[in-house]
Amino acid sequence: MPFRSVIKYRVIFRVLSFLLIFESLFLSTGIFVAWYYNETLTPFIYSVAVTLGLGLISWYVFGRDTKKGIGKREGYLIVSLSWILMSLFGALPYLFSGAIPSFTDAFFETISGFTTTGASILSEIEILPKSILYWRAMTHWIGGMGIIVLTVAILPFLGIGGMQLLVAEMPGITPDRLHPRITATAKRLWGIYVIFTIAEVLLLWAGEMDFFDSVCHSFATMATGGFSTKNDSISGFSAYSQYIIIVFMALAGINFTLHYLALHRKFSKIWANQEFKAYITIIVVISVIIGIGLIIFMHEGAEKAFRDSLFTVVSILTTTGFVTANYYIWPGYLWMLVFALMFLGGSAGSTGGGIKIVRHLLLIKNSWLELKRAIHPNAIIPVKFNGKAVSQNIIFNVMAFFIIYVLIFASGTIALSVMGYDFETSIGATIASLGNIGPGIGGVGPVENYGFFTPVAKWLLSFLMLLGRLELFTILIVLSPAFWKQ
Repeated sequence: MPFRSVIKYRVIFRVLSFLLIFESLFLSTGIFVAWYYNETLTPFIYSVAVTLGLGLISWYVFGRDTKKGIGKREGYLIVSLSWILMSLFGALPYLFSGAIPSFTDAFFETISGFTTTGASILSEIEILPKSILYWRAMTHWIGGMGIIVLTVAILPFLGIGGMQLLVAEMPGITPDRLHPRITATAKRLWGIYVIFTIAEVLLLWAGEMDFFDSVCHSFATMATGGFSTKNDSISGFSAYSQYIIIVFMALAGINFTLHYLALHRKFSKIWANQEFKAYITIIVVISVIIGIGLIIFMHEGAEKAFRDSLFTVVSILTTTGFVTANYYIWPGYLWMLVFALMFLGGSAGSTGGGIKIVRHLLLIKNSWLELKRAIHPNAIIPVKFNGKAVSQNIIFNVMAFFIIYVLIFASGTIALSVMGYDFETSIGATIASLGNIGPGIGGVGPVENYGFFTPVAKWLLSFLMLLGRLELFTILIVLSPAFWKQ
């Protein structure tokens, strides 16, 4: 049967045009930062002109057709293309300023920002203009809650259905609806996101950080991104600042639906949430184990050992990637625990990346029940989560996700190994990119960067970042031949 597309391309270009216009507004804030710090304005003026110009031209050509809605295919295509398009134009300030003259490196840095991975090719961060550092942090903040979610939140006048965009953008286990209207849901999510960001800015500013560093680190924390304004990440800041960042990293790694419930004082539902309990348990148990190990084997003081272990566990589990200690020089069993955390991820519905804890819980529950089903083959024993039976389709989806995730991880590791990188660097870079973590092991350990990779390797890792941010299926569906058939 020949391929025949039924995709509404005018609708797709209309939304992408708006996204470019929208991105130009964020880029324009860099002009004010550059002006305030007496830096050259031209990189951001040029970036805004190019992005806004192309957005307006495209909107003029495609924006007048407002009657067609978005279907599933359009939704998946818009989300996939939006991250690529935003990253391409988001790289312009790096190129126009000369901060990152290579297009490959600039794109890598930008998509790492938007996908909240935090993997960087930069070795000297503090020499960059503050306006560039600000934009670098801003890419995190925009990508943290999602480009499309932001779009749906504040511009429902586009006249298109927002649910298809939101489902493609946040393809978790089950989309939580806080409000019957999808725009109201998106607004509530972003409202909580903004409130937390402002709170962290004020608390960090109350410490030794100046306002600029407070803003940049708050953007990176709430997005679970990890870009810092300092070469040594968070290790150069005081214990006070580190504890504040620990708290907000942990908050960012929790399902934002639970934050909404907390604001409405529905605490019983929060404590009953199995993923939340598992999330807290993992943080406490692993932090205690590593903390004791640091006291015994690294002879650290109790407070510093506790702080380093807690910071590292929360940073890696939530896929933020901030660093206060070089965990790669810890005893083997300790950094192997940190490496294992890279395969967990934050909670579903959080800004964290990775596999997500809820998928692990469902897989464990289903595997345990398979033993019972083997003994009682005729019994109907459903998997239950938070007191409710989970449909078999969701279980199949989780199993498929795990299989595909492992296959992609293995393929990425093999590909990097074929390119000549050692095994630890290959597995470290692959899981750190696919899980949107940033630091890994080997050559991409917590005090290293990604600058040494070849252009081909950087494009591969960029693709893995995008796959991980959109939880595999959104991109893979678009790449499948069946997607393009009628």
